[in-house]
Amino acid sequence: MTPTPLWSLSATQIAALVRARSLSAREVAQAALARLDAVNPAINAVVECRPEETLAAADRVDAMLAAGRDPGPLAGVPVTIKVNVDQTGYATTNGITLQKDLIAATNNPVVESLLSAGAVSLGRTNTPAFSYRWFTNNLLHGHTYNPRNRALTPGGSSGGAAAAVAAGIGAIGHGTDIAGSVRYPAYACGIHGLRPSIGRVAAWNASGKDRSIGGQIMAVSGPLARTVDDLRLALAAMARPDARDIWWVPAPLTGPAVDRRAALCLCPDGAETAPELQRALRAAAERLRDAGWQVDEVDDLPPIKQAVAVQLTLWMGDDYAGQVAMAEREGDPGAIAALAGQREFALSLGMAEFSAALTRRVTIARAWQLFTERYPVVLLPPSAELPFADDLDLRSDADYARVWEAQAAMIGLPVTGLPALTLATGATADGTPLGVQIVAGKYREDVALAAAEAIEARQPAVTIATPAG
Repeated sequence: MTPTPLWSLSATQIAALVRARSLSAREVAQAALARLDAVNPAINAVVECRPEETLAAADRVDAMLAAGRDPGPLAGVPVTIKVNVDQTGYATTNGITLQKDLIAATNNPVVESLLSAGAVSLGRTNTPAFSYRWFTNNLLHGHTYNPRNRALTPGGSSGGAAAAVAAGIGAIGHGTDIAGSVRYPAYACGIHGLRPSIGRVAAWNASGKDRSIGGQIMAVSGPLARTVDDLRLALAAMARPDARDIWWVPAPLTGPAVDRRAALCLCPDGAETAPELQRALRAAAERLRDAGWQVDEVDDLPPIKQAVAVQLTLWMGDDYAGQVAMAEREGDPGAIAALAGQREFALSLGMAEFSAALTRRVTIARAWQLFTERYPVVLLPPSAELPFADDLDLRSDADYARVWEAQAAMIGLPVTGLPALTLATGATADGTPLGVQIVAGKYREDVALAAAEAIEARQPAVTIATPAG
């Protein structure tokens, strides 16, 4: 029997073996670096790697264990870090040439949390310029490709993180999500991704803004992984307190028992959900029922399209002209197009619209929170469409509008502040990834993870992609 490659092990398996000293962190790191060398040239997911630093970090984990000390719950686990958060000694590029020399002097809290838990950084992963799009390419780091199908987007903005994890480069990928930037790449690359509740994971960049656009729309750091257990393990490490983040909330990682009741909505707010995704949702619902959950199909959910309007108002209403000027200065076609497509909407906004959006945000969040009191879990599509053809949004104005229309659940749900998880559920006959989205009550990531785990246990495991060279 062929031995299982170390790079293919889950984070949970690696941490257990390393902590038991059945495997050294250096052996794991060497295998992970070899996998990166083998497949990253085909997908360009990791855009900066310093092998000597990776091996030195692994050696520190081994030295701690040899001295009888606990390196943490992620002992020896290879992880990747997105280029839009600070990591000491690395440029926080956010995919733009304008920041290629913006070297971080400190770690972002989420990076500090991962490394303090014993994780070993493999390198930095790609993002679209300014982290604006659901497609990942830029003028600084180049184009990232989906390891399952080069013709499809790897998603964005955490496209590099998702492509890396799907291809076996690291067990956990760090991503950020403001309008689907963790959830969509996970879906497009056929893995799992969790956007935690606002305030769950501390994050702050000394080198510039993060967490928000204009301080209004919260961006959240979250994990991408190939197993639900690994999402849970990563979340526990990421949720460490840090006084630099004033939004961090000391909420427990597990809460009181809830009724195992879920709402299934195939076409929220009239979305024209692809038939393949509708079948995936029904199959996921049946797996939940098999696990003892009551699943009720509902015609609609609390507002999503209204939440999209709120999200766009708070984004585009905050110095739209300045955002456009920065994009034009960078000269990135994707960033310019992403903003240009919202020009008419942005120019219609004034102080009254901005103020009304703040009020409407609270109303929408309350409606969703009350709904999750009745249904602790909500099943809905991750997108109205199967993963897009790569760079679809740049082909025409109609294609740009089509992409944004399909992504309502990605854009709108962050307004609620609730945790949302995309779970890979297999693929179509031609290998196109399928998935579902799971929403739970505020700070009830444990409930979302439990439902995801019940579905995962009743379907084939996520496979590791072998990218075409």
